[in-house]
Amino acid sequence: MARLEPFEAARRVFEERYAGARVLFLAGSVLRGEATPTSDLDVVVVYDRLPRAYREAFVSDGWPVESFVHDPETLKRFIELDRQRALPSIISMVLEGVEIPGPSELSAELKRLAREAFEAGPPPLTEDEMTLLRFRLTDWLDDIRHPRSAEELVATGAYLYKDVADFFFRSQNLWTAHSKTVPRRLRQTDPEFAESFRLAFESLFAAKDPAPVIALVEGMLAPFGGLLFEGFRKKVAEK
Repeated sequence: MARLEPFEAARRVFEERYAGARVLFLAGSVLRGEATPTSDLDVVVVYDRLPRAYREAFVSDGWPVESFVHDPETLKRFIELDRQRALPSIISMVLEGVEIPGPSELSAELKRLAREAFEAGPPPLTEDEMTLLRFRLTDWLDDIRHPRSAEELVATGAYLYKDVADFFFRSQNLWTAHSKTVPRRLRQTDPEFAESFRLAFESLFAAKDPAPVIALVEGMLAPFGGLLFEGFRKKVAEK
């Protein structure tokens, strides 16, 4: 099925599916010029008032659409949740999104809130959070040093991939990334580390050789006290 131009498709979504909404922010890969044949339209829709925020997915005019529907109150809360988890998902969509039907006082205010949150950055890791991340990475490394099978090596490596990237960003008080955005964010932040990261995980996944990833993680953790197992302690819920 032929697809409409993304802005026209988003405008149709706004007019036909979200009648009564104040603004729709069109964001994602279509704006960055990185869309693929399976890319969707990422939109944030804002009403004056809703009983609750929700997220939905549907197809419109040949486009898969992923929609995050809010009112100003819920959107502000989700912006703060993004900041607390150090992952600027909704923040980036509002900040970079193009307004449909057009800019307004409301959209300007929401962009201002997103910009302030982005510039403030995530809260720094607490000592307990740093300790837990070091322990998790140590645990994953122990699993890949002597895996029982190639399948277990790859399965552990999938978790390790995320945690290595997360520690790299969070230990520098930077916004973190997830899934397909990790390589791009690493290249933007530190091209040299990004290349070491890429080569190490290619070796792990393709050649089933864990040595480069082990060296990468040990080097990354060294300035923060190194690997951690002996003495780790984590509080659990009170009775």
